Amino acid sequence: MNTDLLDWPNSIDFAITICDTAGTILYMNEKSQKVFERWGGKGLIGKNLFNCHTENSVSTIKELMVTGKSNTYTIEKNGVKKLIHQTPWYSNGKIAGMVEISIETPEGMPHKVR
Repeated sequence: MNTDLLDWPNSIDFAITICDTAGTILYMNEKSQKVFERWGGKGLIGKNLFNCHTENSVSTIKELMVTGKSNTYTIEKNGVKKLIHQTPWYSNGKIAGMVEISIETPEGMPHKVR
């Protein structure tokens, strides 16, 4: 097997963060580690992400992990716009945690209807 294939998350320009159902961060790709560098970066792996979110966000994440639904929205912080997608991941057919993908969106990003 091509070992580069296994490292693809570190070759992309968007953040991927994965936690288990208790909120423990299991994985952060290199972009995610950079995005959260001032809060500990790679050192956040093994820590609980619920400690880094508002009560409302924690409630939403927990609900998604119970219902199996996804949550997608856009945000803007310090002039940087992002698309956030949160979705449960599964192991043996059961929800095992949450994946969050954060993609910086370019100014004037086109919207196409097809």
